[in-house]
Amino acid sequence: MIEGMVRKWVRSFKAGRTNVHDKEKSGRPSVITEDLVQKVDGKVREDRRFKISSLFKEFPQVLRSVLYGIVTAHLNSCKLCSPWTGGRFL
Repeated sequence: MIEGMVRKWVRSFKAGRTNVHDKEKSGRPSVITEDLVQKVDGKVREDRRFKISSLFKEFPQVLRSVLYGIVTAHLNSCKLCSPWTGGRFL
């Protein structure tokens, strides 16, 4: 922990802050929607031995990194590396 950050927090709480959570920031909205997650989930269920590149061919408007995030974070899939799977997600 950086001492300067701790000092900043101390000043903030002395000034009247009562909540430890950050304020909600306005930023770029997420491109991951429930509809997109459901569509990707449907494609994954069609072929459990898929690759991100095959998903990218199905959803060319979505970045590969976003598809990877959907598969790992939202669908809780992980990469299985073995000679028999060819590095596919399961």
